[in-house]
Amino acid sequence: MISRFRTFISGFLVLLPLAVTIIVIIWVGTFIYAYLGPDSAIGRILISIGFGLSDSPVAAYGLGAVIVIGLIYLLGLGVESRLESRVRHLIDSLMQRMPFVGNLYDVTKRFVAIMDRKDQEGLKSMSPVWCFFGGDGGAGVLGLLPMPKPIMIDGERYHVILVPSAPVPVGGCLIYAPASWVKPANIGSKP
Repeated sequence: MISRFRTFISGFLVLLPLAVTIIVIIWVGTFIYAYLGPDSAIGRILISIGFGLSDSPVAAYGLGAVIVIGLIYLLGLGVESRLESRVRHLIDSLMQRMPFVGNLYDVTKRFVAIMDRKDQEGLKSMSPVWCFFGGDGGAGVLGLLPMPKPIMIDGERYHVILVPSAPVPVGGCLIYAPASWVKPANIGSKP
C-alpha cells in the first residue's frame, strides 16, 4: 500500500510542474483576453479603428491592433532619432495640465525612469537603505534608493525609495520619505 502511494506521489510530482505551467498559461491568456480582447474597452477601440477598412469585426480588430502597434513603432523611431526630448516634453506638458492625471502621470513616469536606467543595471545600481518611519527609533523598512540625490517637495528634501515586493523583487511600491528618515543600510559590506 505504501509503495503504491509513493509511486502515485512520484508520478504526481513529475506532472505537477507541467500542470502548474498549463494553468498559469491559461490564466495569463484569460487575463490578457479580458483586457485586450474584442469584448473589452480596448478591443472595442481597436475594432472602431479598423472598421473603416473592413466590415468583419474580427478583421477590424486585427487591423486596429496592427495600426496601433505601427503607430507605437513609429513613435519609437521618433524617440530613437534624437526627438526623444521633444516627444517627452510634449507628452509631459500635456499630462501636467490635468489636475489628478498629472500627479498620477508624474509618479508613473518616475517609476518607469527608475526601471529604464540605460547606463546602469536596474536594481543592481540601487543602494540599500533603511527608512525609519517617524525618524530615528521608528519602524524601519529596508528599501532601495534609485537615485542618491533627494528631490524637493514643498520645500522639503525627500528621497524616493523603492520597497520591493516579496518573494520576487520585480514589483513593489515607491515611497517618498523625508531625507532625515533615510539611512544607508550597510548590507554586504565587510566589518
